Amino acid sequence: MAEIILGVGSSHGPLLNLPPEEWEVRANFDRAQPELAFRDGTYTFPELAELRSSDEFADQCAIEVKRERHAQCQSQLDDLGAQLRAADPDVVLIVGDDQREWFFEDTQPAFAVYCGDEVQNLTWTEAARAERIKVGRGGDLYSYRPQNDQTYPVERELAELIVGAAMDAEIDVAASMQQPTGPDGIRNIGHAYGFIYRRLLQDKPIPIVPVLQNTFYPPNQPAPKRCFELGRVIGQAIHDWKSDKRVAVVASGGISHFVVDEEWDHKMLDAMAGGDMATLVDEPNIMFRSGSSETKNWITVAGIMSETTSAMELHGYVPCYRSEAGTGSGMAFATWR
Repeated sequence: MAEIILGVGSSHGPLLNLPPEEWEVRANFDRAQPELAFRDGTYTFPELAELRSSDEFADQCAIEVKRERHAQCQSQLDDLGAQLRAADPDVVLIVGDDQREWFFEDTQPAFAVYCGDEVQNLTWTEAARAERIKVGRGGDLYSYRPQNDQTYPVERELAELIVGAAMDAEIDVAASMQQPTGPDGIRNIGHAYGFIYRRLLQDKPIPIVPVLQNTFYPPNQPAPKRCFELGRVIGQAIHDWKSDKRVAVVASGGISHFVVDEEWDHKMLDAMAGGDMATLVDEPNIMFRSGSSETKNWITVAGIMSETTSAMELHGYVPCYRSEAGTGSGMAFATWR
C-alpha cells in the first residue's frame, strides 16, 4: 500500500517574493480597496485604520522590521524545501485554491481534482509581464511561473482514485481531465501550485496531484468541516492505493491576509498542532474570507494527516505588515511527521 511520508504547510503570499522595499507598493493597493475583510466585518481602509489604531502598526512597517521578517520567511522556505526534497517522495499532492486561473464564472466547482497525465506551467506573456510590473508585482514574476514553459507530470492513477473515493463518500468532486483553455490558449496551473513546485521543489520533476478548492468565491465555498472531511477521504484513499509509492502532501497558502490577524492565526495553527479538530471545523465560514480563506487548504491537509500518526509542528509564524491599517500577510510554515 502507498504511504504518506510527510505533510507540509506553507504560505505563498506575494510578500514572500517581493523585496521588502517594494512592500509599500502593495500597501498602496490596499489603500485603494473599497472593501477589506477583517474577522466578521468589512471595512474601507480608513475605517480599518481607525478600528486598529491602538495596535500602532507603523512601527511594524519600518523597513528594518520588514527586512528582518522577509529574511525569516526566506529561511523558513529554504528549510521546508530542503525537507520536502530530502524526503524524496514519489508523488506530491498539493491542496490549493483556484483564483480565477483555471475556473471562471461559467463553472466554479467547490472541489476539483486534476486527473490529466501532465500539466503545464507557462511563462508570462509580454503583455502580462508588463501589467504585473505596472501594478508593482514585477519582483515576483517568476515565483509562481517559470522563465521558460515547464511541463509537470501528474500521478493520474492516484488522482482518479481520490475522485472515486470522494464520490463513494458522498462528497461531489469535479474531475478535471484536461487542462482547460480560454481565448488566449491554455489556462495556466494556478499560483498555489506553481509556488510549491518552483520555490519548494525547485522544479524537480516529481509527479503531482493538484487538488483545487474554491475558497474565495461565493456562493459555493465549502465549509471548513467539509474541507476536513475531504481530507480524511483523501488520506484513506492514499492508504488504500495499491502501490508502493511514497506520498507527500502540501497545503499551499494562508494564513490571514490581506489583513493580518495574529490572534486568529494562532487559534487556527494551535488547533492544528494540538489535534483540536473541533475548533477548526466549527469556525464560522465568514472568518475565511479574502486570502484568509486559503487556511482551508491547511484544514484539508490536517484531515489527510489525521489518517496517519503524524502531528503538526509549527516551524515558524511571521506576521508581515505593510500598512498602518495592519494589512499584509500572516505567514506560516509547518510540517506533519
